[in-house]
Amino acid sequence: MRSHAMTRMKAILALTAALAFAISPVVTPGFAGFSPDQFPVPQVDPPIQPPGWAFSIWGLIYAWLIASTGYGLLRRAEDPAWDAHRWPLIISLTLGAAWVPLATVSPLWATVLIWLMLIPALAALLRAPRSDTLLLATPLGLYAGWLTAATCVATAILATGYGATPVIPIHAALVLLALAIGLTTLRLRPASHGYAAALIWALAGIAASNLTPTVWLILIPAAAGILLVLATTFLRRPA
Repeated sequence: MRSHAMTRMKAILALTAALAFAISPVVTPGFAGFSPDQFPVPQVDPPIQPPGWAFSIWGLIYAWLIASTGYGLLRRAEDPAWDAHRWPLIISLTLGAAWVPLATVSPLWATVLIWLMLIPALAALLRAPRSDTLLLATPLGLYAGWLTAATCVATAILATGYGATPVIPIHAALVLLALAIGLTTLRLRPASHGYAAALIWALAGIAASNLTPTVWLILIPAAAGILLVLATTFLRRPA
């Protein structure tokens, strides 16, 4: 009896965390990248920064996570397969509810926090069952995939914002780190289409911001990363 009550409580907490996460940008100014004046070395149009339209994916992520956790509470509250991912998801979303307000105040602590969000988000994705893909693995994948890119973007901008040089190689290295994390995740969780889609979306945004000969060092790994993620996701048979 106590076990069933705890499982249902986790389902309630997951929905509550998803709602808090989605409400956070509504009750704050929102976030579409760090401001240049938030750093000792102003970051004006940093190479790794996706354009504003790329951040529109958050609307889809918020809505799908709410639908997922709502369905999980109503229809899968006591399903052991669904229960396995809940604690890491709750942790990640609870931290995420504080991220936008923190990012407007401190890029340093926001970068620390987004790494702390990413780790349990990946754990939740890897623990999710392969059933109910549309209502569980796909929204979790979108969330974890975008976080994978966003974490590396924030780290790159923080580094060069505090004086690390040369800027373009550092940002290119963080694109490669995002790709390495992404491909490792896709090996552990084959055919995670939501994860691949979000990562490709982020890489496409980074590539779109660098369509000039002077920043080919960013464009090439971003474009190559899109092809690698596509190949890994859609050409490799699930284990």
